[in-house]
Amino acid sequence: MSKYKLFLLRHGEGAWNKENRFCSWVDQKLSADGVKEAQDCGRLLKERGYRFDIVFTSILSRSIQTAWLVLEAMGQEWVPVVKSWRLNERHYGALIGLNRAEMALQHGEEKVKLWRRSFDITPPPIDESHPYYLEIYNDRRYTTCDVPKENLPRAESLKEVLERLLPYWNSTVVPEIKEGKTVLISAHGNSCRALLKHLEGVSDEDIANVTLPTGIPVLLELDENLRPVKPRQLLGDQAKIQAAIKKVEDQGKAKTST
Repeated sequence: MSKYKLFLLRHGEGAWNKENRFCSWVDQKLSADGVKEAQDCGRLLKERGYRFDIVFTSILSRSIQTAWLVLEAMGQEWVPVVKSWRLNERHYGALIGLNRAEMALQHGEEKVKLWRRSFDITPPPIDESHPYYLEIYNDRRYTTCDVPKENLPRAESLKEVLERLLPYWNSTVVPEIKEGKTVLISAHGNSCRALLKHLEGVSDEDIANVTLPTGIPVLLELDENLRPVKPRQLLGDQAKIQAAIKKVEDQGKAKTST
């Protein structure tokens, strides 16, 4: 029997989502379409009568902006928003800033799918020669983390995302859920996928086929042990959701010029 409701939300489309580039820890705002996605998501949740008690986000702007827009559309701007780097997108290391389709042409679609979707393969690490290294590691937000800046990731597999996310989940998010609060986690494709893997017991192989489109809320109904009592529900127009999933999956496919 369902005791708790948890909502996961991949942020609305960002500027680099539109350009099909690995964004990762580069701080991008939402695109105009991403703003609309977040607002539409909030309107949908309001129409269905959902109310949040607390919202968790990463410390990246696109995650925070999405949460703000959702809450505004729901008329729930007063709901507390708690931010942590542990909900950040996966750190794609040296791949940050690169175009996925161009990489598929260069390295092959299977290699890019492994980098993007596999559970335990870590991409090459970022180093000081990378054009976005200083933009990331000189950012003041990373002085607020619960680990020293020099210990922050330089690249991550999905497995490593889950390892840095789980302590926060267990210490900070779980107690709120167990108090009976309705929680929204407004985060990123990979931090949400990592959490889904943990909660649903998705295998290391099958997690590669779990796709979350931007701006689509995912409802999990959980029992008293925080195990799902029914399959995850992607809320909204199902035909549009399937089209959005296909769009995400196609991002890693090579595009040849005609």
